[in-house]
Amino acid sequence: MTTPPAPRCLCVSNIRLAAVLTAVGLAREFVRQTLRLWQLADQIDSAELVVSELVTNAVKSTGVAEPNATGSMAKAQHIIGVQLRLVGASLYVEVWDRGDGSPVIPEQTLDAEGGRGLFLVACVSERWGIHRPGVGGKTVWSELPLPDPGRHGREAGEGRERADMALVQRVLEGLRQVPAAELVG
Repeated sequence: MTTPPAPRCLCVSNIRLAAVLTAVGLAREFVRQTLRLWQLADQIDSAELVVSELVTNAVKSTGVAEPNATGSMAKAQHIIGVQLRLVGASLYVEVWDRGDGSPVIPEQTLDAEGGRGLFLVACVSERWGIHRPGVGGKTVWSELPLPDPGRHGREAGEGRERADMALVQRVLEGLRQVPAAELVG
């Protein structure tokens, strides 16, 4: 279990949602609106991916069991929290739920119908982890690196290309961990 760093925050925004399937879309909209406000539109895609996967896991862990559940069916134990923190050169995406389980990245196989969410989070994140706050439950967090704010114009485009290549490299490294026998179709 790890705890994200807690240095002075430049920006923080959070929202509480009923742990139902519609929470995933609402969390993505929260990310889009917040990052636009913070003038970090370039980070929306990665942050949306991370929040989608983490909120989906939180809903599965502590959500209302009804398949067509609505927010009005949620009780206190069916609430999740989503928080964005801008700290230094990193954006932290954090999702809290009341569950006590520990998410793990399952073995990746080509024929798996699910189980790739945390794998994707790990691929796009600088780091990720689980924190157990004193109030109970768990917070699953992801650190997304931000581009150097001092870069402009052509240099910023080059930085984006390097970031894209770094993401592709992390995905490829993750795929290399899949046994070769499973990659041959």
